[in-house]
Amino acid sequence: MNTTTGTTTRGTPRGGDGGPDMAMRRTAVAAVAVLTLLATWGGARDTTAVAVPKAAGAAGACGVLAPGASPVAERAVGAACEQIGVWYTWGGGHGQQPGPTYGQVDPSDPDSAHDPERLGFDCSGLVRYAYARAAGGDPLPGNAYHQFHSPQVNQRFTAAQGTGPLLPGDLLAWGSGGSVHHIAIYLGAGKMVEARESGTRITVSDVRLGGDYAGAVRIAPAAAPGTFSTWGTDVWTHKEPSTTSPRVHRFPGPTTVRVECQKHAETVTAEGYTNDAWSYLPDYGAWITNIYIKGAAWLDGVRTCP
Repeated sequence: MNTTTGTTTRGTPRGGDGGPDMAMRRTAVAAVAVLTLLATWGGARDTTAVAVPKAAGAAGACGVLAPGASPVAERAVGAACEQIGVWYTWGGGHGQQPGPTYGQVDPSDPDSAHDPERLGFDCSGLVRYAYARAAGGDPLPGNAYHQFHSPQVNQRFTAAQGTGPLLPGDLLAWGSGGSVHHIAIYLGAGKMVEARESGTRITVSDVRLGGDYAGAVRIAPAAAPGTFSTWGTDVWTHKEPSTTSPRVHRFPGPTTVRVECQKHAETVTAEGYTNDAWSYLPDYGAWITNIYIKGAAWLDGVRTCP
């Protein structure tokens, strides 16, 4: 979830948003096991020695568990499932770019004391990351409330409808009185993947239809960023928008690439052209000078990177 709080009551999670709805909290769930997996991200290991409750469901069960989902929704499920075992951390995942961040202490939840030491996600941070990976760009920023009411939503389901009409990738929400304090990604077969509360790790759980379950939404994000063709031979991409940053991938010849965004950075002169525009290629996790992308010096229809 996105933030954490309050008293201990069986049935509703205690974590929640690290965004504008910080006051909206969930109640704790009793620990049913100890998860000993140490989460890693980019080679970094969290060594905090804390007993970790394990929610219902096993890491091996995470995936698309029913047919009918869109390719984007299936990719979102896959991206979320890759984070199984990563720490829940209050406010995590709400950095400038989608991805894990260190969390914050929620003054109302003693279990969040170690969150500033843990690299991970809260509930909406995980949803944001999963759909950014699946669709490109950053289609679902904000907290659980913002995601549940996003313009990217194209279909809604009431709590009374249960899981019957849901497809993998749909977002399930909990809250009352117009608030939303928790959000998770449906897998199918009555299962979901969630970042639930401080002191736990991302896991697969049974869908909880009781309590303040508020319903679900289906996401239809805008089309992924356009594709372009590179030109030239032996063209390198870089870790940062600079020729002095480490090289990442070499294009031996013209290659079709997907561009997520572009920005002004280091000025480059090559092949008789001078340009300070660089494009980010999400499929390579790398930058390329716009000199080597066919099109205008500043690519038409491509947004500016944050």
